[in-house]
Amino acid sequence: MYDLAAMGAWLEFAVRWLHVITAIAWIGASFYFIALDLGLHRDRNLPSGADGEEWQVHGGGFYHIQKYLVAPDNMPDGLIWHKWQSYWTWISGFILLVLVYYLGAEFYLIDPAVMDLAVWQAVALSVASLAFGWVIYNTLCRVFVDANQTGLMLALFVVLVAMSYFYASVFAGRAAMLHLGAFTATIMSGNVFFTIIPNQKIVVADLIAGRKPDPKYGKIAKQRSTHNNYLTLPVIFLMLSNHYPLAFATEATWIIASLVFLMGVTIRHYFNSLHARKGNPTWTWAATTIIFLVIMWLSTAPMFRNDAPQQVQGTALRFAQAEGFEQVHDIVMGRCSMCHAAEPFWEGLLWAPKGVRLDTEAHIASAAKAIYLQSGISHAMPPANLSYMAEEERAAIVAWYKAATGG
Repeated sequence: MYDLAAMGAWLEFAVRWLHVITAIAWIGASFYFIALDLGLHRDRNLPSGADGEEWQVHGGGFYHIQKYLVAPDNMPDGLIWHKWQSYWTWISGFILLVLVYYLGAEFYLIDPAVMDLAVWQAVALSVASLAFGWVIYNTLCRVFVDANQTGLMLALFVVLVAMSYFYASVFAGRAAMLHLGAFTATIMSGNVFFTIIPNQKIVVADLIAGRKPDPKYGKIAKQRSTHNNYLTLPVIFLMLSNHYPLAFATEATWIIASLVFLMGVTIRHYFNSLHARKGNPTWTWAATTIIFLVIMWLSTAPMFRNDAPQQVQGTALRFAQAEGFEQVHDIVMGRCSMCHAAEPFWEGLLWAPKGVRLDTEAHIASAAKAIYLQSGISHAMPPANLSYMAEEERAAIVAWYKAATGG
């Protein structure tokens, strides 16, 4: 029988690969079309009746692009829809959320020092918060549909700050950052699925029926696309944050996450202004640098630590009671804990890599699967085998894990 832990790791890798590929396709298309729309020449009287045009050169050829403000006179053949990149980015992302954070809730999602939740409670909060994100955002858009859009963006920012604080108050730091990214990505995919594509389908149906499409549908779709444009960079930061403990494992996690959204706005404002030929607002780079320096300063706050003696509980208890745990505990303490500790004593390390601590029985038992995959059936850890873990020690880790799982 194939090793279930290894199979799970490969499944996670495959889904993560799909997630990255579809996200690149979605983000690339989104950035391109926003830049294209902003850069169109609208001061030309085009025989086709188009709202604007632009000439571009790429890949050895010239492209002549025209945009119709509402729609052309007739339904064009071979119309390409840009939607599946968004759908599969969200679908693959949610599958990853299930594989990593729901199935590994005791290690990645729940931190008893933050809030002592049962697994079902943590998963329920996660799912409900994502649904809430779309509902509150869509409600705000309907309320502010004819109002100043700056007001809408400020209202959305308040919601994002509140959710940053909420996630940091209920989940482990790594999960808090990730969930804020998923919360925002759900809004973005919801824009495509519930608003942009349905509005475009209404316009297409009107063209096929010979009716003149209502311009309001295009206006609403463009508004949502613009929101997605400003939210994209913060989502990327939040999705990558779980590799950087200084981003997710500090007491200021929720403030850092909030400031990331401001950086996304300043960076996108620069490029959007440039593409729209509205000048070269270099002040945005100064603002971005200042915000990033503030984030760096906040990250030096004490990392989340539970210095009181931790009790082994839940699923981890099975690994702590399994045959061979005492030997594995000694191996990990001797080969791994010099780096993976509250205060690492490996020269040059100021915090545990990726925030993973292996300096207590509770931490080791909770990280059983990761230890098995990283140091048992593979030689990923210790890196370059710097602490000289012997093959016999790796075999002991494998035997202990299989004894606990019945593998």
